[in-house]
Amino acid sequence: MSDEAATATTAAEAPAAEPLAHGLGASLPHADARAKTEGTFPYAADLWAEGLLWAAVLRSPHAHARIVSIDTTHARAMPGVRAVVTHEDVPGTSRHGRGTPDRPVFASEVVRHHGEPIAAVAADHPDTARMAAAAVIVEYEPLDPVTDPERAFEAEPLHPDGNLIRHIPLRHGDPEAAGEIVVEGLYRIGRQDPAPIGAEAGLAVPRPDGGVELYLASTDPHSDRNTAAACFGLPADRVKIVVTGVPGATADREDQGFQLPLGLLALRTGCPVKLTASREESFLGHAHRHPTLLRYRHHADAEGRLVKVEAQILLDAGAYADTSADALAAAVSFACGPYVVPNAFIEGWAVRTNNPPSGHVRGEGAMQVCAAYEAQMDKLAKKLGLDPAEVRLRNVLATGDVLPIGQTVTCPAPVAELLTAVRDFPLPALPKDGPEEDWLLPGGPEGAGEPGAVRRGVGYGLGMVHMLGAEGTDEVSTATVRVHDGVATVICAAVESGQGFTTLARQIVQETLGIDEVHVAPVDTDQPPAGPGCRGRHTWVSGGAVERAAKMVRTQLLQPLAHQFGMSTELLQIADGKITSYDGVLSTTVTEALEGKELWATAQCRPHPTEPLDGAGQGDAFVGLAFCAIRAVVDVDVELGSVRVVELAVAQDVGRVLNPAQLVARIEGGVTQGVGIALTENLRTPRGLIRHPDLTGYALPTALDAPEIRIVKLVEERDVVAPFGAKPVSAVPVVTSPAAIASAVRAATGRPVNRLPIRPQAAVVNAR
Repeated sequence: MSDEAATATTAAEAPAAEPLAHGLGASLPHADARAKTEGTFPYAADLWAEGLLWAAVLRSPHAHARIVSIDTTHARAMPGVRAVVTHEDVPGTSRHGRGTPDRPVFASEVVRHHGEPIAAVAADHPDTARMAAAAVIVEYEPLDPVTDPERAFEAEPLHPDGNLIRHIPLRHGDPEAAGEIVVEGLYRIGRQDPAPIGAEAGLAVPRPDGGVELYLASTDPHSDRNTAAACFGLPADRVKIVVTGVPGATADREDQGFQLPLGLLALRTGCPVKLTASREESFLGHAHRHPTLLRYRHHADAEGRLVKVEAQILLDAGAYADTSADALAAAVSFACGPYVVPNAFIEGWAVRTNNPPSGHVRGEGAMQVCAAYEAQMDKLAKKLGLDPAEVRLRNVLATGDVLPIGQTVTCPAPVAELLTAVRDFPLPALPKDGPEEDWLLPGGPEGAGEPGAVRRGVGYGLGMVHMLGAEGTDEVSTATVRVHDGVATVICAAVESGQGFTTLARQIVQETLGIDEVHVAPVDTDQPPAGPGCRGRHTWVSGGAVERAAKMVRTQLLQPLAHQFGMSTELLQIADGKITSYDGVLSTTVTEALEGKELWATAQCRPHPTEPLDGAGQGDAFVGLAFCAIRAVVDVDVELGSVRVVELAVAQDVGRVLNPAQLVARIEGGVTQGVGIALTENLRTPRGLIRHPDLTGYALPTALDAPEIRIVKLVEERDVVAPFGAKPVSAVPVVTSPAAIASAVRAATGRPVNRLPIRPQAAVVNAR
């Protein structure tokens, strides 16, 4: 057994090292952990205000239809109804959108997807609001929906901007290059919903100056504020967003189409208005993962080394563009995976359809292509008669190699080390064929399967994601650190969405200033912007801003002491709450040095710039990369097609461990989300209509579905351009685990498994 294997942990275990009291490297718990577990944490759904009105939104029952007329007469006449708003009542810009502003606040002439907002109502009781919304009479002329993204190229334009959102043709190397071994595949990835724990909710409160305050679980408050102000026809300084407790976020948490009607109703009525979405409305409103169609052809030499990769990638963006252009850039850029590919020719498209809108979901673009290129590596191994891990090892990327987009990998890329670690980790024991072990069968307790029909498979997945924004995005965050009466306060508009930023901010200040008591101020748009909470941004840019501000305060603290003893501040250190000099002449406590002082500093962090991909898909588009290797072990009932994930062994490139317990939890969450993508999660939309928009029809993995997660190795090779050298940890396991599980099912069944989630019929070998 390797040293790494010997120290592997399950995702529920903390690393073996002794926990530190505070600062970076300590396993500090979340500041709000106790309140959340006790049920006292305040979420948006818990908000209240004097004179509160309730809102409801009327949504389209059609995926595609022409609106002939909208009659609000009956709704307005109902007792208790205070306002009804439609597209005619939007005083400012009528379009909005996360990436591309192409989505109407309310549909006016055409409905482009199931659940699109038509009107909103404010009333003195939630039941009255819902009944009034239902009383709005809309005459539709149903149109044939375009739900097949391949049809979108030839279909009539569904939107004034056309059906094609973006096309990226990547050209790298010699188009005439060919290998002795060629494998091909066609792959489909389903529509995953982020399925947040709490559905969207919010409160809008009108202000005396004619503006409005929105209390929301926003993960990008300044962007949401700017969008709202434009739609309300107000200057940005008269719209304020206050971030309430975010009940989990694995995507852009708040649907802007939910926020805008709420604010409009508050402005129209002059009263506070609250809107709490049902689970069905949540499914209908927010963005989902892009369903994707992928065609691949891999060329390799007789030794299994890749010569050329050809691929076509088609993303279904749904009715509106949202962040589909960014997702396509990631998909095309990572279409070959963490492998050295001298020649690559990729065509990528993102198109509009009448399906529900797609947008940012953890690992977008990268997850879909990972499932496809790893399936291709399995096919290559089978054709060559080689071990799947060996084929991968012969092609893995390393620092200094060049990506198909022409960008050199300058960050640590220990892909071979990660793969070797999971390959060499001991396999779990085989289950016994006894009645006391029936729970080990695929299907769980009371399952219908027979032990003799169960086959075990082992598969591998290698994944990669980019950190921060890409293609020239200006990534910047601002933070202030203030110290008064021995207590430090961090002011930063980085939203805590479960990723642990508030804990990290406390740790940074504790380590830099030696102060135990550190508070992080609530987030609102009166603070300088920090940007969206995705792709590990806040660990990098917001954590970096906090660190710089804390170091500036540290200099303010140490300068008088250094001057008093005739030395520079660099010769003083802070540790364990004490300030000491290199020669031991100076020794005092931080508390004594701070007595009677109030210190503060504001700083920004802005990573190095990137550039857009050019017409050939080339460019230095990414700030940094993170990598992961996963080995999956599955049991498959080859008669029923049921799959049980026995174990996932994970090795990950993390840069530096900042909070061991928190890091383990993030990996566990990412891997488990990947299990859902692989086996159960598929939001079905026949003819564009969401079927079963609830948590009964949409099957999320539960604790009973979660496998043993063994963290085999965490490679701490610091990225020198990142603050603290750390890398984001939650997205890359989401990207990698579905591919690893599919690989293991292939190994168990011999079937191609070319679709996610894996359907039972794809895993059946000997059907009776």
